[in-house]
Amino acid sequence: MSELRYDGKVAIITGAGHGLGRQHALELASRGAKVVVNDLGGDLHGEGASTSPAQEVVAEIVKNGGEAVANGGNVATEEGAASIVQTAIDTFGRIDILINNAGILRDKSFKNIGTAEWDAVIAVHLRGAFLVTKAAWPHLVESAGRVVNTSSPAGLFGNFGQANYSTAKMGLVGFTRTLAAEGKKAGVKVNAIAPVAYTRMTADLFPAEFAEKLGVEQVTPLVVFLAHESVPDSGQVYTVGGGHIAKIFVAEGPGFTKKDGLSVEDIRDNWDQISAQDPFAIYANIGEQTTATFQALA
Repeated sequence: MSELRYDGKVAIITGAGHGLGRQHALELASRGAKVVVNDLGGDLHGEGASTSPAQEVVAEIVKNGGEAVANGGNVATEEGAASIVQTAIDTFGRIDILINNAGILRDKSFKNIGTAEWDAVIAVHLRGAFLVTKAAWPHLVESAGRVVNTSSPAGLFGNFGQANYSTAKMGLVGFTRTLAAEGKKAGVKVNAIAPVAYTRMTADLFPAEFAEKLGVEQVTPLVVFLAHESVPDSGQVYTVGGGHIAKIFVAEGPGFTKKDGLSVEDIRDNWDQISAQDPFAIYANIGEQTTATFQALA
């Protein structure tokens, strides 16, 4: 079985000083990619800054015979995002892979959350992915590149005390699907993962005995695979962790249709049919979904 290689490819990985991002960087570099290791160097709440985490990962890559450069730009600012992309172009001359991995936590129940906690998390996860991808997009179009966004089961299914984080992570699903549509003509593939991994961000959420079973090395293989030029899939979301990988998809049930006008009572009387899940349909894009609606009304 041949090894998947990334020789000559240039990858940007945000939030790569620790945890998942670090593992992604090490694995891609070991397979021949040149890597821009971005990390602001703050704590898991986004406080502080240090170039040490990114530099330490670069040093490890170089020690192992790979090529990498550190960047301490803040993904949540236009200047920071631009600096990340410019570092890749100045150092390696191109961009083939972008992995949006940077993130922070400011967990609070909804009744206690403030605007500051909301804005900070949205800024890094969602705005950060937008800013870095926007800056890198012309280069990704030129190289028919790959983008891997980092969503979360919290965004897909919800989680108490994480309204800010969940909103950002579900927003990345819509971001992924739309960019997949917009990048199709140029051959740019955009997918997302929803990882379950034991990192400094989840250490307080998961039992310590699962640390080994949910190691970051169980997530990185999917990310690296999705970053390969041979992968045809785009606009998809996959949950991954502990050796398990599965596609997550949005589906529409059979529903209820009344062509001659709909009343509140019609909805009440047909609620079971409206809520039915089978048989369900999976649409690749909004065009397919609206076409099905038009056909039901014909």
